[in-house]
Amino acid sequence: MLLGKVFTKPDKWKVFFKRYIDEVYKLGYDSIAIVFTISIFIGAVISIQTQKNITSPFIPSYTIGMLTRETILLEFSSTIMALILAGKVGSSISSEIGTMRVTEQIDALEIMGVNSANFLILPKITALVTFIPVLVVISMVTGLVGGYLVGVFTDMFSPAKYIYGLQAYFQEFYIWYSIIKSLFFAFIISTVASFYGYSVKGGATEVGKASTDAVVVSSVSILLLDVLLTKILL
Repeated sequence: MLLGKVFTKPDKWKVFFKRYIDEVYKLGYDSIAIVFTISIFIGAVISIQTQKNITSPFIPSYTIGMLTRETILLEFSSTIMALILAGKVGSSISSEIGTMRVTEQIDALEIMGVNSANFLILPKITALVTFIPVLVVISMVTGLVGGYLVGVFTDMFSPAKYIYGLQAYFQEFYIWYSIIKSLFFAFIISTVASFYGYSVKGGATEVGKASTDAVVVSSVSILLLDVLLTKILL
């Protein structure tokens, strides 16, 4: 029912685009730093663990790069990053809208004849859904670079073999697979968080509880949808 109110024509497109740009900056651009930091370290850890577990001389050394690439492209850059963003972005959306609800700012919008759900939520959904592919690509690149840096600054494996492994048996669809999944995950994060924030009743305690519930429900939904999308797409 809430989405029915959200997905209507904005009263003023100029206002919508202004809010859309603000949300892209707040929800997307401000998340680049955490995505970059986590991805580069996770890429390094994956390459180290892969190297430690390859003990057979019959397994080629370039397997490290190949397995690091597959792990990052197939699961980390989409699903794990979505779970992280559910904690950062989801709690932010829920807290912001929930605070507006308990301070009666949403009621004021309704009294002025403004569709508050469309005005507040639609820019957040469109901003996160359109910007999350950028975050996914950044996560992919920095994750693979993190693995490469391990080879450069240690003697655990050869950087040249790592790069060869990145190229070996590469399937372009895996990149699109990750991006497609992220679009669904972004929709879940933004809508679930908005719902819990918009439905808050009470005071500051309820806003905090709504924020926690939004993160938990969106995280579980992401994991369930991940299984379904993997079955359908792969």
